[in-house]
Amino acid sequence: MNHSAESAPQKGTVTQRAIEQIKAMIAEGRLEPGERLPTERELAAQLGISRSSMREAIRALTVMGMLEARHGSGIYVTRLQAEDLLETFGVVADLSRGPALVELMEVRRILESTATALAAARITPDQLTEVDKHLSAMSATDDWESIVAHDLAFHRAIAAAADNDTMAAILEGLSSRTFRARVWRGYQQEGAFERTRREHERIYAALAARDPEAARAAAAAHVGGVEEWLKGQLDG
Repeated sequence: MNHSAESAPQKGTVTQRAIEQIKAMIAEGRLEPGERLPTERELAAQLGISRSSMREAIRALTVMGMLEARHGSGIYVTRLQAEDLLETFGVVADLSRGPALVELMEVRRILESTATALAAARITPDQLTEVDKHLSAMSATDDWESIVAHDLAFHRAIAAAADNDTMAAILEGLSSRTFRARVWRGYQQEGAFERTRREHERIYAALAARDPEAARAAAAAHVGGVEEWLKGQLDG
């Protein structure tokens, strides 16, 4: 009984060490994205641990999204692209409630303002046209479902113009359509459409002027407004 109690933490430590060693192999390029992992037996022998500990390490890394199991083919290193590794953000954004959702909005405000500032410096004429298209579509309808779709596309186009795939992937994960629909529904009830449209127009004007600081401020004010609305909902 005592032996069992002592061996459990030890096994966890061995498994954790195996996880770190496999992550190091990937980080150092000894295992490339898309490459098939050696067999469980080979890896266990290579790292000097039991097959059961290696099995646990591989399972943990698969849950993290660093490895993927292909049926009948083996375990492979994922492509390690930001959008693959950050898929869980969308789930978190959809399921978060209360103070946790406010924290997510704070993160989004910081990242969205930075991405919008970068976009102001880097946006191409075609990308600016894409942003304008969604702004115009938002202004041309009172149907909140259509507005939600174009609002999402408006911010997605700006994130793409920032030319930072990792930042765009994080923002995409934080941009829960469910939450946006809830906000727009609330805005509709409060008659706040016009205020939000003006906020989007200020963001577009800063992008068109190629003014990063104005873009940063406009985006921060826009997301900050959503943040304050959410806090009001929680207080109510």
